[in-house]
Amino acid sequence: MVNISYDASNDMTYTDPSGTTWVYNLGDIAWVLASTALVWIMIPGVGFFYSGLLRRKNALSMIWLSMVVLATVSFQWFFWGFSLAFSETEYFGLKGVLETPSIGSTRIPSIVFCVFQLMFAAITPILALGAVAERSRLGPTIVFTFLWSTLVYDPIACWTWNSNGWSFLMGGLDFAGGTPVHISSGTAALAISIYLGKRRGYGTERLAYKPHNTTYVVLGTVFLWFGWFGFNGGSALSANMRAVQACIVTNLAASVGGLTWMLWDYRLERKWSAVGFCSGAISGLVAITPGSGFVGSPAAVLFGFMAGTLCNFATQLKFYFHYDDCLDIFASHAIGGIVGNILTGIFAQRSVAGYDGIADIPGGWIDHHYIQLGYQVADSMSGLAYSFVMTTIILWIMHYIPGLRMRCSEEAEILGIDDAEMGEFAYDYVGIDASAGHVFHDDTHSHGDVPATTGGREPHHMHSQLHTETINAVSKDKDSTGGSDNEKIHDAQ
Repeated sequence: MVNISYDASNDMTYTDPSGTTWVYNLGDIAWVLASTALVWIMIPGVGFFYSGLLRRKNALSMIWLSMVVLATVSFQWFFWGFSLAFSETEYFGLKGVLETPSIGSTRIPSIVFCVFQLMFAAITPILALGAVAERSRLGPTIVFTFLWSTLVYDPIACWTWNSNGWSFLMGGLDFAGGTPVHISSGTAALAISIYLGKRRGYGTERLAYKPHNTTYVVLGTVFLWFGWFGFNGGSALSANMRAVQACIVTNLAASVGGLTWMLWDYRLERKWSAVGFCSGAISGLVAITPGSGFVGSPAAVLFGFMAGTLCNFATQLKFYFHYDDCLDIFASHAIGGIVGNILTGIFAQRSVAGYDGIADIPGGWIDHHYIQLGYQVADSMSGLAYSFVMTTIILWIMHYIPGLRMRCSEEAEILGIDDAEMGEFAYDYVGIDASAGHVFHDDTHSHGDVPATTGGREPHHMHSQLHTETINAVSKDKDSTGGSDNEKIHDAQ
């Protein structure tokens, strides 16, 4: 029987077999459990955010994927994930994980820390798997999720947060997941995009579509922003002033990031973009994640501005390097995570970390601890390289195993992943149109005189001449090939 009781202050106490008594604060337990629920809601939030950016015929598959990834990682975390990331001895099947003090904080039991960290492990693969949008089979993504969580996420989480991890021992500062969550997922998305190749019609009018449901994009952002208070604030693992400070800088960085990205877009289109604001808010949240428990409020403004600026312009990398990251995951998460890690090395303050009355760090440049920036760069580049290489290896091993190849057929891509892989639709009229034999197509759009060429979050920043040449080439191709308008529309799907 578990040796649990309560002391005079009504805190929970546990006496281990050696006779040592541990005190668990009920307020801290309540805050971490509430934060667990907040982070949980972020996972379908990612699904809605990604779904809204895609075409109607692929909308449901991304929401489905967010929930299936959550279920898959929940089993993996129970099976051996928590053991791989945080074990001091052996926690296979959560053996011995209940009432013992957690490796994160002795003020909460291990099982509370375990379920909180599960949410981080679950959200990371779905961030990366946005890269499979519109061109992947769904079944193999389940296998990929289990393997990727085991071989990529768990080792990076171990070296970052486990007290025996090399980055932790070196002195790297990552409060809530700049490297384990964002750099690893963003870089994995790049590897997935390269492996899967370009979608049909890449670089032409065929993919010049609007996000099919901007309301979903806003709704997903609401879930993510709301949940990020638990993501960062809960990482204090205690209901204290450090958690409050983490919530303050989280909200501030998101706000500045959203405004910054939106204003950068306004200079091109003279339109106030909801998608631009939401993308900027997410980039600000990504950047502040590693520094949220280490930096002051004035620094959070710079975090948001730099993320909103650099992630915005990083969306153009896919045009220069010719990869099809249709949701700009590498730009928003990998680049945003690197920005956050580097700024943490500059603006981390010993006084802010000490708000919990426990943490004692040397700080960053602002505290004249100049080597901290080197630690941050080393951790960032290690996470980026490890995630890219291991993700690529996993994908190519699966490629040669019968039934596990991720790329869908051209017919499935034309039909839409929802119909081809699920036989279900996000909207009833899509299914009705398809069953009636009607030609269904998604809206196309342009940004003033700058046409979109790949969908995604951001209009092309290049001179319009390049796009004019592209449109002219497509028009000549249509003239030479002939065909009815309906055939061309169907081909554009």
